[in-house]
This record gives sequence, C-alpha cells and structure tokens, in this order.
Amino acid sequence: MVYTAALDGNLNNLLNDTGAIIFYLVIWGLVFAGTGLFIGAFIPFITGDSLLFAAGIIAATSDNINIQILVLGIGLAAFIGDQVGFILGRHYGRPYLENRGGPKIQAAIIKTERFYEKYGWWSVVIARFMPWARVFIPAIAGIGNMNYYKFLTSNFTGAVAWGIGITLVGYYAASNPAVKSVAYIIAGFFITASIIAGFRTWLADRKAKAA
Repeated sequence: MVYTAALDGNLNNLLNDTGAIIFYLVIWGLVFAGTGLFIGAFIPFITGDSLLFAAGIIAATSDNINIQILVLGIGLAAFIGDQVGFILGRHYGRPYLENRGGPKIQAAIIKTERFYEKYGWWSVVIARFMPWARVFIPAIAGIGNMNYYKFLTSNFTGAVAWGIGITLVGYYAASNPAVKSVAYIIAGFFITASIIAGFRTWLADRKAKAA
C-alpha cells in the first residue's frame, strides 16, 4: 500500500511537471513565432500582449508554473525571434516581405518603414508594444542595414521590457487577493479574445488578398 501510494504520487508529479513543460514550450514558441516566423502578421493578438498577460495570471494561480522560468524563457524567445527577423531582412530583404500577405499587411510594412526611419534605435524597443511594428521592425532594420550591435542592444532592451514586464504585470495582478479569485476568468477572457481577434485578422487578410 505504501509502495502504491508512493508510485501514484510520483506519477502525479510527473504529469504535473509534463503539463508545466508543455505550457512553457507553447508560450515560448508563440512568442518566438510572432516575430521570428512572421506569425504575428496573421494572428497578432495571440502572439502579443494578451498572451503574456494571461500567461502571467496562469503562473500566479498554478503551483506547477515557475514565474522565473516562464519570464526568462519569454524574454529569450522574444530576443531570438527578433534576431531571426533581422537576419531574414538583411539576407532576403524586401522581396521576402512583399510575399507576406495581402494589402493590409503591405500597408503595415510601409507604415513600419516610416516608423523605423523616424525613431531608429528606439523603434526596435517601442515596436515591441505595437502589434504591427513588432512583426516587421526587425526585418526592416535588417533591410536598412542597421548596425548589428545597435540592433542587438535595442532588441535586448525591448525583449526585457515587453516580454518580462507584461508577464510580471499579469502575475502580480493575479497575486493580489482581490483579483486572484477571478484570475482564471480573466486569463480565459484574454486567451479567448486573442484567438477570436487573431482569426478575424487572418480571415480579413485572406479576403483582401483574394480580392
């Protein structure tokens, strides 16, 4: 009986740990894909602020999610995603971006170029908090031959401020006793809204491209 109880306990711990690992990988993968694979151009909300805020809330309400591991991974995924976008922009340039979607996305690219020309180094940092700019600024910085070390520092600053900052806001909001009781509802709302908004954006772009 003691052996069986211990076995059940170990199995439950393994399942809990596995669930936490899957959660980390999904969040980190979405953050990376948002800019590194240009997924954020089609589903900007599910790879953006709402995702981080909801992840922070879930971490605060779950015993299996370590907030330190979560935010470090998010910051790293955001940083690497922008690095990939920058390299794609530098080596493949404008033709790559011109194949990224319909008129709506092309308009966002033009808008992003103007934003980059106006703000330079700061554009990479500020872009992290702007759905359309977050996707294209790294690639456009690469196309514009931005100094690599300047991009490196601005990318690091933006990844930390956005990735870690917003996740911690969600985490500490849920840690507040007045909020914690409804934290799961808040997280569910953000996740659902992100999925719906992302799907509508993707559908609108497909219709515009078809037209």
